[in-house]
Amino acid sequence: MASFRTTRRVVFSPKQMFDLVADVEKYSQFLPLCEALTVRKREWVGDKEVLIADMTVGYKAIRETFTSRVVLDPAALEVHAGSVPEYPSGPFAFVENRWSFAETPGGCDVTFSIRYEFKSTLMQMLVGSLFDRVFRRYAQAFVERAQTVYRRTGGATS
Repeated sequence: MASFRTTRRVVFSPKQMFDLVADVEKYSQFLPLCEALTVRKREWVGDKEVLIADMTVGYKAIRETFTSRVVLDPAALEVHAGSVPEYPSGPFAFVENRWSFAETPGGCDVTFSIRYEFKSTLMQMLVGSLFDRVFRRYAQAFVERAQTVYRRTGGATS
């Protein structure tokens, strides 16, 4: 199973970064390979918001849509997303990612981790290295998004 983990220190607050990651409907505007994201279902389970969302990713002639269960936990400043067995999972046999945001002097540490496994060896051979490179860019894509969004609204920028 492939995995990746990174922590980035940013000059934005944990709440600002949580809000960017939680705003899944905007992913297609800035996230590498994300062509569309549609929320199928949204509900509150206790103090956590739970979404069922379809993300369509594409590269050249390849297009795949997979469904994730996304748990937004504003109290803990964490976002968890993963495969949903009863829904299509596109190219993945399994995918899970986690975001956390920890306050630091002058900003926060953003930690992103992902574990995934493709359904087929052929898919792994065709796009495995591409997905690996893209997932390594996800955290940076959110930092760049924060610079765009919060510069425009008067928040801190680097």
